[in-house]
Amino acid sequence: MSETDLIHHIRKLAERGQRPPIIQSIGDDCAIVRPPRNRDLVFTTDFVLQDRHFTLDTHSPAEIGHKALARSLSDLAAMGSEPLFCLVSLALPSSMADTFVPQFYKGLMGLAREHNVSLAGGDLASFPSVVADVMCSGTVVRGKAFLRSAAQPDDYIYVTGTLGQSALGLRLKTGAAWARHRRPTPRIEAALKLRRYGIRCAMDISDGLSLDLARLCTESGVSAGLVPAKIPIAPNATLDDALHGGEDYELLFTAPANKGIPRVIAGIPVTRIGHIMRQQSVLIKLDDKPLPQQGFDHFA
Repeated sequence: MSETDLIHHIRKLAERGQRPPIIQSIGDDCAIVRPPRNRDLVFTTDFVLQDRHFTLDTHSPAEIGHKALARSLSDLAAMGSEPLFCLVSLALPSSMADTFVPQFYKGLMGLAREHNVSLAGGDLASFPSVVADVMCSGTVVRGKAFLRSAAQPDDYIYVTGTLGQSALGLRLKTGAAWARHRRPTPRIEAALKLRRYGIRCAMDISDGLSLDLARLCTESGVSAGLVPAKIPIAPNATLDDALHGGEDYELLFTAPANKGIPRVIAGIPVTRIGHIMRQQSVLIKLDDKPLPQQGFDHFA
């Protein structure tokens, strides 16, 4: 297929899920979006890179498309926002285009329809390896977005779901943990329900609890204490997997003790794993011992 043929195919897929506030999408040089009143728009973008986030031997094109969108949707969840639309840029070897592109977008649009996300446009290019960049936008009530900088001393620290399953799956390359690694689930529904509890501070766990919690503490100017026995470790995973393994895409958030956070929200377990402390020389303590930040860092 030519580039025009591929774009026509993508456009037909996108039109099945189109919804307001998209005024104009694929077919022009830019998409036109009319934001809702009294809402803030939030934006994020994430790469998925061949041989870094996936390999062509272990991930199908549909799984790569799913994961590409899931990573950005997880960022929207971390802000407490409702997804609106995405823009997708995809580069790949021209010899793969006919088979890879339709399946990639099939996987991406399957997840998009689950969360009422419109595909509003993007770009296609020929390149020696597969690179995808997905930009997502969502809305949140004006001034109510979750922020990493909003944690306060004496807040409790919570996580959704279990931790370490993706790291376990990457190590074993089999079973339910491997399926979870290949097709992550963004916690959109849980985030939207958490808004009613007045949550102000959150992020998603994409690079490992130890590193992501350190980032949250740095932005808020606080420290944290964790209780290892409270950390919800996925079946057959280790504490190291839960602390330092990446790509769990669970929500990490804080809340005052009087908020009454439920133990289950949107069908997902919620666990209190520690508390926020006033800033100390040690950023994170695990059972009162310093916890090193050993999560995934592209440039470490």
